[in-house]
Amino acid sequence: MDKIRWGILGAGRIAHQFAQGLSVLPDAELVAVGSRTQQKADQFGAQYNLPRRHASYESLAQDPDVDAIYVATPHPMHKENSLLCLQGGKAVLCEKPFTINAAEAEELISYARSHKLFLMEAMWTRFLPLMGRVRDMLVQGAISEVRMVAADLGFRANFDPQSRLFAPELGGGALLDVGVYTVSFASMILGAGGPTQVASMVHLGETGIDEQSAYLLGYDQGRMAILYTAVRTNTPHEGLIMGTTGRMRIHAPLFHPAGLTLTVDGKADQVMKIPFEGNGFNYEAAEVMRCLRAGKTESDTLSLDETLAVMRTMDQIRAPWGLKYPSER
Repeated sequence: MDKIRWGILGAGRIAHQFAQGLSVLPDAELVAVGSRTQQKADQFGAQYNLPRRHASYESLAQDPDVDAIYVATPHPMHKENSLLCLQGGKAVLCEKPFTINAAEAEELISYARSHKLFLMEAMWTRFLPLMGRVRDMLVQGAISEVRMVAADLGFRANFDPQSRLFAPELGGGALLDVGVYTVSFASMILGAGGPTQVASMVHLGETGIDEQSAYLLGYDQGRMAILYTAVRTNTPHEGLIMGTTGRMRIHAPLFHPAGLTLTVDGKADQVMKIPFEGNGFNYEAAEVMRCLRAGKTESDTLSLDETLAVMRTMDQIRAPWGLKYPSER
């Protein structure tokens, strides 16, 4: 392939961010958008000079001039929309969280694998240069054996029962919106197979969603992760990886970091600046294109098995809360 031709399914805020990210990749070409109305498709298309502006998701999924589609719709629609694109024979990059629950994730993964189609969760943080450096340093034993991980991601949003952050029918709550970042971060450090023990605490707001929640995940050999997230409370937005001879502190904001501090016993702290190009969304798109050119149907950096393990962990976290989304009832 010369340039890989992208389409975006959805025309909301995150779709704009992805479009802007693609603009810095010389081997990517954004050619199409699919929305629920022609007016929205035309507005988005005009902003990015797109030749193909579809008034339905189905039309985009069947567009023969599109190679890969980024699914940018709200959480509960991810499975349906991604499956639609896979059925159209497209490579799919689906915004996080991958789906509402593990059962939906299993359905998508099964279809993609059986039809030998590329599928990946758009956990953009995983592909930033800093996270690559972190993984390399851990392999090299920079802090020896990792024993604990701590991470947080919380912000205070104005309460609006109709918004995607607070409406159960839109998959509202801290866990799916920002908790997934922390669970995926712990997975990257402590094991893609997921924890062996899960405990949590939650405050459910008046719409029934988790306005703030905390998670304690246990892994083999006594390793553990302490995570907390919120949509009504501001938190530091940092990550901390603790080993037997030192620690790494990922500087805020955890979801798109550009710096870290390495502390090793007996040595002066080392501050590292690891900037990224564009707005950061370009790196996950570049990973998709690298995989497609290599003939791969999954990413080695974020496998579908790991995405499924993260979804299972989040199911376990919220099970004791009695939190079920309308699509699950």
